[in-house]
Amino acid sequence: MTSSVRERLVRTVVARIGPAIAPTPLHRQPTVPLPREASPALLLFIEGDQVLTQANDRLDRALTLRLVALAREDDAFDVADALIVAAHGALMAEPSLGGLALGVREIDCEWDTEDADSQALAVPARYEIRYRTLASDLTQKG
Repeated sequence: MTSSVRERLVRTVVARIGPAIAPTPLHRQPTVPLPREASPALLLFIEGDQVLTQANDRLDRALTLRLVALAREDDAFDVADALIVAAHGALMAEPSLGGLALGVREIDCEWDTEDADSQALAVPARYEIRYRTLASDLTQKG
């Protein structure tokens, strides 16, 4: 069975970011909270996939991903920033993502600190990946 273009894009993102942040782990769409000792880490969440336009039998789509850099302790800001910098560089190095995407753009970035949890810091950064498929087949580029 052939995967959708969307799934191939997410796998490409994982394949690019993982080596860029190694040895820090990249977790795709974790379903349970990470234990404190699993920090630092980078989390990848798929926020949504939206149809932007349709022309004839082609759909232009926008896949929104959220990367969350988690770090704790005194150097949390430096560690989280380094993770986002490395992930951003890996994503933007080749924005067509192997010919699957029309482009990648950064949407925004935030900072969320929590003093009660060993100075935990979460830095979410969102990205939009634009791509095109056939209207009748999610596995075919348009």
